[in-house]
This record gives sequence, structure tokens and C-alpha cells, in this order.
Amino acid sequence: MNYDLTEGSIMKNLLRFSFPIMIGNMLQQLYNVVDTLIVGRYLGENALAAVGSSYTLMIFVTSIILGLCMGSSAFFSMQYGSRDQVRLEKGIFIAFMAIGSVTVLLNVLVYGGMNGILIFMRVPEEVAPLMREYLLWIFAGILASFLYNFVANLLRAVGNSLIPLCFLGVSAVMNIFLDLLFIRRFGWGVGGAAAATVISQYLAGIGILLYYLLKYPNLWVRKENRCFDHAILKELAGLSSLTCLQQSIMNFGILMVQGLVNSFGPVVMAAFAAAVKIDSFAYAPVQDFGNAFSTYVAQNYGAGKEERIRKGMKDAVLAAFVFCMVITALVVGFARPLMTLFIDKESVETIAVGVGYLHIEAAFYFGIGLLFLFYGYYRAVNRPGISVVLTVVSLGTRVALAYLLSAVPQIGVTGIWMSVPIGWILADLTGAWYLLKNRKLRKGK
Repeated sequence: MNYDLTEGSIMKNLLRFSFPIMIGNMLQQLYNVVDTLIVGRYLGENALAAVGSSYTLMIFVTSIILGLCMGSSAFFSMQYGSRDQVRLEKGIFIAFMAIGSVTVLLNVLVYGGMNGILIFMRVPEEVAPLMREYLLWIFAGILASFLYNFVANLLRAVGNSLIPLCFLGVSAVMNIFLDLLFIRRFGWGVGGAAAATVISQYLAGIGILLYYLLKYPNLWVRKENRCFDHAILKELAGLSSLTCLQQSIMNFGILMVQGLVNSFGPVVMAAFAAAVKIDSFAYAPVQDFGNAFSTYVAQNYGAGKEERIRKGMKDAVLAAFVFCMVITALVVGFARPLMTLFIDKESVETIAVGVGYLHIEAAFYFGIGLLFLFYGYYRAVNRPGISVVLTVVSLGTRVALAYLLSAVPQIGVTGIWMSVPIGWILADLTGAWYLLKNRKLRKGK
């Protein structure tokens, strides 16, 4: 079902459109959550550390593709809102060719630089062989990630958030089945966990591509529009490159923090691997609400509906606040039981480290929720550069403080956890200040 977000009840349409995206991303999180859970339970803490550290690296690589797809989606939404079919088709063609080329290049680079990657991430000797095995498999899924994210963002741009959810749901179920089959029955270890994820990713990517080709002839690129329009290429590059830069900076910062975590040894690595999965799963819905809000703003921006954009911002902030407060209470209250899903109850030290992380991060979830709204808003009103600035503020603060605070013996690894919400809050204040300073932006101009 396609939603025209330029008409009707703001909150009702936002929630109806965003709900499938939220569920879809939670299912996508299951790829690595299930890997982590099964690996931690059946293969031990070193294997868990390897998979967790690999996840951070894989997210960094795929964030480049995701950022380009998200930036293109903003362009697609604007053309859809303004009913400009020719520019929409040309944009689809140019974006697909460009992002596809970047995907191939990334695949070549990550396989060629495998040894350097392990050294850069300061992976302990006892973990390195397992991480290498996992990465050799998992990087084979980069092309599948491109196919799924490109088509999913295209469909969401025209108001269809349900179909990407359906394909992701089937893929997530397949991932769980294959994880258990490859690890428990066949005994393939961490390579089996990665293979299960890659096969499931291709199921989602190829499936949604075939659906688009069969069910959306109105979005097919006609022969006369399969060309490189320099004006459209420039506009796409402006939106996509900055969104990509934002995603890359964010995840490169996380990658640097992962390297710092690795220096504390396998116990902290395993705790961080489990806690980050819980953390990401907890605030994933508000992240997707921010992406849905971006589509809402982009469609209304294309249609020139300024007042509707302003009212939508107020409703979105309220909805994010209520959701984050509920999730904060749940994660803080159930931090220890959640950690024991991934780690054996006998691993008291590892569980304690993870609980400490969750108590600090969860207390400030509204900070990240508001930041996702700012990211989506500035991307939608054609100010992606501001999203990059907010990311630099957030991640720059996080990385700098993580290294500084963790070096203090009395603080140690807790300093890494403390740096995260401080970065969120500073970025939120920067985003709010810029919006208040620019009156035209508050109206979506």
C-alpha cells in the first residue's frame, strides 16, 4: 500500500507509514542478534567477541551503501511529491548505476585489505582467526545488502513501507533456521553463522528486486530516461554523498570505539558485543521513525506544504519522547536478564560489564531519538550537510571522550560508555540551535 503523506492526519499517517519500517528494521537487526545469541550460547565467548567485532566493521562498510540509498530516497520522495515522473525515472537509473559501482568497489577493497583491517581493529590473537573466518563469509553479502536497501528505499519513497517488511520477515526467519542448522547440526562454527546471514540477505535482496520489477511498472525506467542527466546527477550526489558521509562518519567513529574496546580484552569485547545488540534493537524503532519522518517531510517539501511540515515536527518529537521513555524503563529494568540471553549465567564478570553499559546508554535514549529526527528533517529539506555536522559533533565527542576517560584508571571502560550520551546531547543542542536560528528552515524552506 502506498501512502500520500501530503494529505490526511499527520500523526495517523506517520505511525501507519513508520510501523512497517520499524518492524522491518527490527527484523534486520535479528540477522546479527541471532548470530550473536547462538554463537554466544554454543561457541563460547571468543567466538562471540569475533562476531560482535565483525558486526561493527560490517555495519561501517554497509553504512556507505545505506547512506547513498537513503540520500537517493530523499530525491525520489521529492520527485514523487511534485509528480515529476521523468526526473524520478532518471534519478532511479543514475542512482542504481552509481551505488552499484560503489558496492563492487567496496567488495574488492575489503577482501584485499583483510589483514590490515584486523591490525587496525586491535583484535587479540585468540580472537583473530575466528574473526577472519567470519569476515570472509559475511563480506559476500554486500551486494545483497545493496539490492535490498536500494529497492526498499525506493518503495518507501513512494509510500510503500509494508513490502520491504514482508521480504525482510521471510529472510529473518530463514536466517534463524540456517543458523541453527549450520552451527548446531553441521558444526560449521562462526563461518556457519556468517553463511546463514549471507544466504538470507540474498533471499531478501533478490526477492524484493523481482517484486519491484513485477508489481511497479509505473516505476520502471523507460528507455529514453536511461541516461546520465548532469543536473540530476549533481542533485543526487549532493543528497547521497552527504548522507553517505554522515553514515560513514558515524560508523567509523563506532569502529574506532570498537578498537578501543578490543584493547580491553575478550571479556569486555564479549560484553560489548551482546550489549550493543540489545542497545541497537531497543532504539531501532525510533531510528526508523526518524527515517519515516524524513519521507513525510520530503513529500511535503516537494509539494510546498510548509505548515504541514511544522506541525509534523511537533507530533514527531512527542511520539519519539513517549516511545523512548518506555524503552528506557524496560532496558534499565531488565538489563541483566537481557544479557543472560547471550551469555552464560556463570560468566558473572562479562554480564556485569554489559549491564553497566546498558544502564548508562538506556537512560538517555531520547537523546538519540531526537537526533534521528534531526537527521531525517535536514536530509528531507535538502540540508544534508547539517546532518553531517551533527554526526561529527556526536561521534567526535564520543571518540575523543572515550579515549580520554577510559585512560583514567578510576574510570576505565566505563568512560567509553559515558561518552556516548554526552555526544548525543551535544548534537541535539546543535541541531535545535540551528533550527531556531533559521526561521525559513522551520517552515521547510
